[in-house]
Amino acid sequence: MPELPAAALDHLVIAARTLQEGQAWLEGRLGVTLAPGGEHTQFGTHNALLSLGPDAYLEVIAINPHAPAPSRPRWFGLDTPEIQDKLENGPALIHWVASVPSLPPTPDLLELSRGENRWALTVPQDGSLPGGGVQPSLIVWHTPPPPTRLPDAGVRLASLRLGTPDPDRLRAWLDAVHFAGEVEVYEAPQPELAALLETPHGLVTL
Repeated sequence: MPELPAAALDHLVIAARTLQEGQAWLEGRLGVTLAPGGEHTQFGTHNALLSLGPDAYLEVIAINPHAPAPSRPRWFGLDTPEIQDKLENGPALIHWVASVPSLPPTPDLLELSRGENRWALTVPQDGSLPGGGVQPSLIVWHTPPPPTRLPDAGVRLASLRLGTPDPDRLRAWLDAVHFAGEVEVYEAPQPELAALLETPHGLVTL
């Protein structure tokens, strides 16, 4: 991987079978209200958002049943049987995204937009989750990122835990992108993520 500027946590990705289900689940868990997001026409998805402070946020994302099917696999593995089976048990934290100031052009780097937002994001061409979800996608914001405009609901990320069968490889990847932030990487039989959130009503694990 070429030398990259320092990466930092941008946002967490929670997927659900429907946006309504995901939003109701998360609002019930956290005791706060999510902000409207919008539609992603290139991937046939839509989302709702929650501030995690001035520098990070959380999104609930789902396939938009009213949107045309995309010409390529949807991002975040939403088309895969693995993710679809997982979401049958309810919404789940499946991925995270790290921001960087710039990225070199690659086939996986897509220029995207939604409303007033403009950004570039690494998306594998097969739509798969990097590292099974524990290796972050990388994002470059061309416009101010959502946390600068989202209402502050008093929720903060206390910790992000990343389980993987190859923790040394993930640690090396995070070192290569100069990731600056507190994450716990540990050995697990399969990729898994858990986020501990501080809310106005106490600590909640997702």
